[in-house]
Amino acid sequence: MALLPRLAAPLLCLVLSRGSALAADPAAFNSHEVNADGSITFRLRDPGATTVGVTVANLPDPLPLSKADGTWSVTTRPLDPSIYWYSFIVNGRAQLDPVNPDVYPNLAYLNSFVAVTGKGPLPWLERDVPHGVVHHHHYTSKLVMGLPGGRSDFVVYTPPGYDPKAATPYPVLYLLHGYGQTAVNWTLEGRANVILDNLLSEGRARPMLVVMPFGYGDMSVLPDNWDARIAGNDRQFGRVLIEEVIPAVESAYNVSRDRRGRAIAGLSMGGLQSLEIGFNHPDLFASIGGFSASASEYHDTPFTAALTPKAGDYRLLWIGCGTQEIFKEGDKVDDNLVDNRKLEEVLRSRGFKVEDVPLPGMHTWLVWHECLNRFAPLLFREP
Repeated sequence: MALLPRLAAPLLCLVLSRGSALAADPAAFNSHEVNADGSITFRLRDPGATTVGVTVANLPDPLPLSKADGTWSVTTRPLDPSIYWYSFIVNGRAQLDPVNPDVYPNLAYLNSFVAVTGKGPLPWLERDVPHGVVHHHHYTSKLVMGLPGGRSDFVVYTPPGYDPKAATPYPVLYLLHGYGQTAVNWTLEGRANVILDNLLSEGRARPMLVVMPFGYGDMSVLPDNWDARIAGNDRQFGRVLIEEVIPAVESAYNVSRDRRGRAIAGLSMGGLQSLEIGFNHPDLFASIGGFSASASEYHDTPFTAALTPKAGDYRLLWIGCGTQEIFKEGDKVDDNLVDNRKLEEVLRSRGFKVEDVPLPGMHTWLVWHECLNRFAPLLFREP
């Protein structure tokens, strides 16, 4: 499932550093100008290049740039308000935007970012409301295979007014990232903390903690071993979450230890992990959300094959997916919306109630921001 140019292993560190290292004064050269109609004009100054293109999230094909006086440029069609990743393709090779400092951590893809904000309020834009706190925890994992030094991490959002001594523990959502992403991506371009702040200010969601872990069990799945390693990676990550992350969170924070006070959800790879972990551990999670889950990779285990609504007793099964999530790998084409609906059919055939939420867009933040914005208000409601 490839939507963006992949990195070779020696380039992994580049994704984390190059944007800030090469960033220049944007007033001197605007490489990613957002126009009044929501279109974006991309520019690259490279007189020696022979061909230049740009891949942009939520656009199905790369756009070719035209050259004038040594500067290459192209303008997209008007885009819906969202955060868009992009990368330039210079002489057939992907590269970051050298004058855009917005380069978020990613272990598999080259991503520069630009925001189209439009004119109306958006769930992922900050407002003048009370803000929660984002905490970043580092720990040594004994379970993540191939992780240098075992140094792993997780991020925790605590809501405004969080009281560590409150008589009633806070419910907690375990929110998982996608392939190539890291523990910080849900609070950087994902803006999960901002979305929760806004929902809470409107009274649309219950105060909750959100835990965003580093979502790998076997680092050999990166940077380009999805097909061969994803099943083993996800099984091992289930152990990491249950044996390391959850105990650490419950030791440090005033959170519910009851299944009805725990939910699990995630995007893409994290959506697949949420389904597999949630269905295999109904004793731990009463609510499950898949955001563009990689449903074609879902495989029943004997346990989940025998799982019934009565045995699972889930409060919420929620599956959201973009209506244009088409993956192309050579001659192979997968429709992720079709795959998710096949999984839903299987669940419904067993008697489960599933909320199916199709959203306009591709496999991008345009869909995932809205998934969290719609899913979080449904959690931890009183029966």
